[in-house]
Amino acid sequence: MHRRTLIGMTALSAAALLALTACSGGGADNSDALTSRGDITIWYSNNEQEVAWGKAMVEAWNADHPDEQVKGQEIPAGKSSEEVIGAAITAGTAPCLVFNTAPSAVGQFEKQGGLVDLTTFKDGASYIEERSGDIADQYTSADGGYFQMPWKSNPVMIFYNKDMFAQAGLDAENPALSTYDEFLATSKILVDSGAAPFAIYPAPTSEFFQTQFDFLPLYAAETGGTGLVEDGKATFADEAGVDVATFWETLYTDGLAGKEQYQGDSFADAKAAMAIVGPWAISVYDGKVNWGSVPVPTKDGTAAEETYTFSDAKNVGLYTACKNQATAWDVLKFATSEEQDGQLLELTGQMPMRADLPAVYADYFAANPAYAQFGDQASRTIEVPAGSNTVEMLQDLRDVYTKAVISGDGDLTKALQDAADKVDALAAK
Repeated sequence: MHRRTLIGMTALSAAALLALTACSGGGADNSDALTSRGDITIWYSNNEQEVAWGKAMVEAWNADHPDEQVKGQEIPAGKSSEEVIGAAITAGTAPCLVFNTAPSAVGQFEKQGGLVDLTTFKDGASYIEERSGDIADQYTSADGGYFQMPWKSNPVMIFYNKDMFAQAGLDAENPALSTYDEFLATSKILVDSGAAPFAIYPAPTSEFFQTQFDFLPLYAAETGGTGLVEDGKATFADEAGVDVATFWETLYTDGLAGKEQYQGDSFADAKAAMAIVGPWAISVYDGKVNWGSVPVPTKDGTAAEETYTFSDAKNVGLYTACKNQATAWDVLKFATSEEQDGQLLELTGQMPMRADLPAVYADYFAANPAYAQFGDQASRTIEVPAGSNTVEMLQDLRDVYTKAVISGDGDLTKALQDAADKVDALAAK
C-alpha cells in the first residue's frame, strides 16, 4: 500500500473532477432524508487492511440493527477515488458514506452539492469536536460547517535505512538529521561514500499532491504548524517557505535527490537511503528494510515533541444522494467510536483523528512501539487548504516548485511569490 496509491489522484483526473463540478446534478432533493432511517450503502478503501476493518465494522453494526442494514463494498475502480466519487455525485448515485474522502476534494464535492453538512445533525459539531479536539478546526468549511468527518491520518516523517547509514560510517541509531545543515551533510556522506545512490527520492513529478510529501511537511515543521493558506491568504512565500525551497533545491542541485521519475519504491529498492512516509510504511517495509524514523528537519532543529508535519488524512463524507441520512449519521458515529477507532488502529496502523490518541490507546502503543512516534506526531499535523479550489492552489504551487526547485530554473523567491499571488486569487473566489 503506497502513499501515492492512497492519494490516487493524478493531474489528469483532477482536471476531470473539476470538469464534473461544472455539470448539473449532484445531490437529489432529499428533504426528508435527514430524518429517514433504513438500509444504506457505504464505500471503503480497497486496500487489504481497510477492507478487513470495513467488513468487521459492518458486521458488528448489522448484528444489532436488523431494520437498518449496511451494505459495505470497496470503492469502485477508476482513475482515482476522487473521480469515481465526483462522477457518482453528478449521476446522483453516490453511496451514503465514503470512508475514503480526500480533504483536497471535499470543497469540490461540496460545490457539486454532493455532501451533507454534518452540523445539520443536532449533535454533529459536538460529536466531531469532542472526538477530534482542536485538530477538527482544519476541516471546517468557510461558513463553519463540517462537510467531512475527520477520520484518520498518516502523519509523515523521515524513514531512514539503518544499514546504509552504518555502511556510510554514520550513527544509525541517532542520525544527524534534525537541522537543514545536518541533513545536507549526512546526505552528502551517504552518496559520496557509495552507500546509497541518492539520499532521498521524493517523486519529482508535477502532480499537485506531490507537494504534500516534500514542501508541505517541511513548511509545517519550519513554521510550527502554519498552513499553506491562512485567513484567505497564501503564506508560503515567506522566509520559511524560501528556506524550505532552498533546502530542497540544494538536495537536487548537489545530486542528493533524484530528478527523474522512479518506477517503483526507491526506499524499498535501495535507491535512496531516506523517504518521507507515514505509519502505513511500517508494515510495508517490515522485513525488507532495517529502518529508523525521525521527524522532518527544520532550519535550526526542532524538538520532536514540537515538530509539525503533513497529515496525509482520509476522511468520511456523508453524501446527499443518501435517502436514509439519520441511519448514515448513526453508522458514522458507530464507525468512529472509541472501539471502532481502536480496531482501525489495530488492523491498519493508521492514526484515528482522536484527541489524546496516545493515552486512549496506551496499551496498543506499548505493545507496538514502532507506531508510538506516529501516535504522538498525529496531534501536530497540517492539512491542505480548504475550499473548492484546493487542487488548483496546490497545482499552482507544484508548477513553480517543479521548475524552480527540482529543475533549478529561475529565482526561488520570485517563483514562490508568483504562486502565492495565484493562490490568493483562488482563495478570494
